[in-house]
Amino acid sequence: MSVGLHHVELWLADGISASGWPWLLEQVGFVRTQSWEGGESWSAGGAYLTLTTSPTLSSVQHDRRRAGMNHLAFHGGSPSDVDALMEAAQPHGWRPLYADRYPHAGGDAHYAGWLENAAGFKVEVVAQQE
Repeated sequence: MSVGLHHVELWLADGISASGWPWLLEQVGFVRTQSWEGGESWSAGGAYLTLTTSPTLSSVQHDRRRAGMNHLAFHGGSPSDVDALMEAAQPHGWRPLYADRYPHAGGDAHYAGWLENAAGFKVEVVAQQE
């Protein structure tokens, strides 16, 4: 039996190009493997992430504080790779969270950056342990 995460599908209200997701996914090693009107799939490590705009959304508002997904966490490479990503994120639609505690907002032994896009999706980019 196979184990692990197979895929995640995110429904976006603001369109894929406006979301900042393509830039972020490229930075953490994902490759676009499929594209169709209103959707894309990105793959890495045997799993994939689908971004799609659905005409059947019940709300255009995403709230990570409600029941459901709070955030996605990605491997970010070395601490310097995470630093570079955090430094470059804002022009691509991602604002830093917990900047006053960066890079140890998750604890002294955890090196990571947190970002949020305009739609309210939160991601964590985790550095590998050295």
